[in-house]
Parts: sequence; C-alpha cells; structure tokens
Amino acid sequence: MRRPDVLSEALDVVGPFVRQQAGRSIIGICGPPAAGKSTLSSALAAALDSSVAVPMDGFHLSNVELDRLGLADRKGAPETFDAAGFVHLLRRLRAADHLVYAPTYSRTLHESIGGVIPVPVTTRVIIVEGNYLLLDDGPWAQVRELLDLVLYLDAPDDLRQDSLVRRQLAKGLDLHDAHDWVERSDERNAAVIAGTRNRADLILTRSVA
Repeated sequence: MRRPDVLSEALDVVGPFVRQQAGRSIIGICGPPAAGKSTLSSALAAALDSSVAVPMDGFHLSNVELDRLGLADRKGAPETFDAAGFVHLLRRLRAADHLVYAPTYSRTLHESIGGVIPVPVTTRVIIVEGNYLLLDDGPWAQVRELLDLVLYLDAPDDLRQDSLVRRQLAKGLDLHDAHDWVERSDERNAAVIAGTRNRADLILTRSVA
C-alpha cells in the first residue's frame, strides 16, 4: 500500500481524536478530484484499529441513468450522485446498531457496485472519503453534521491534472479528449469543491505524486 506524504500529519490529528471518543467516529476526507483521497483514507483505515474506509463514489448514478438524464458528460458533478442515498447510509453508520454493507465504485467497470464493504457494529472508526462532503446545497448539506471530523486534502493542480488525464486515457479516450474532459468536467467540479474547504477542520496539502 502506498504511504501518502500527509499520512503522519493526518494521524497526528485523527489518532488522538478517535481515542477520546466513547463510541464510533466517522472521519471525512474531502478534496478535489485526484488529490489522493482514496489513498489517504485507505492508509488511515489500515493504521487505525477497527477501522474501515467507505467511499462516497459508491453513490455514482449508473451510466444508463446518466444517459437518461442527459448528464453523461457531467459525470462526477454533484447532481450525478445519489446524494440522498449517501446521507441515508451515513445515518445508518452513525446509528451503529446493525451490520451495514456500503457500496463502492469500480474504475474497471466505471459503475457503482452495491454490498461490497461490510461495516460491522464493532467498527470503531469509519473513514468516509469524497468530493462533496462539505457542500452545503441540497441533500449534501446534511452530510457535514454526520461527520465528527473532516480533513480537506489538496494537491498542486499540475499533479492532480496529470493523474486525471491518465484516468481518462485508461478509459480509452485519446489525449485530446482526455484533456478536454479534465478541463471541462473535472476542473469545473474542483472549483466547486475548493469553495467548501473553509468548512473543514484541517487542511492538508499533498506535495508528491
């Protein structure tokens, strides 16, 4: 597993916080596309006892539904997720009174997959990662109150954009179309997310790839 350069800084804050909590802690990792949220959340979950990582990306609407809604070219924007479903999952995780199965997102199938991540009642720490944890619009506005602590992970634009272009190339786009998608969609979303960073408890900045 990759060790993010911000892991130690994150653990310095998250470790003491969860140790002083009497029950379950839900920690959010927010930030723009390709900032390294998934890598950091997985590393945190591995470093903390009785912890699991749960991605917001499991609530992507299906490609069929995006086509029906005319939103296929905006996939990844706030309106292309089942935000209310995500909030419902967080409330179930918050209750900590039964086994919960969380969905994930496959970058191979480019679809959400349900029932992949088991979260037993005994789980003490849940690391929730996603772009829109701090958004204050529509159902997203309910997310922040369900998280005990939120870390905002940033990264230099050139680092993020290189990674985003590689993602699009891996999906089969040519270089021109990959850059077009990143500039037209991913960076548009990144600007929305950047506007929420002041709602985070801690801002971390990744400095290496």
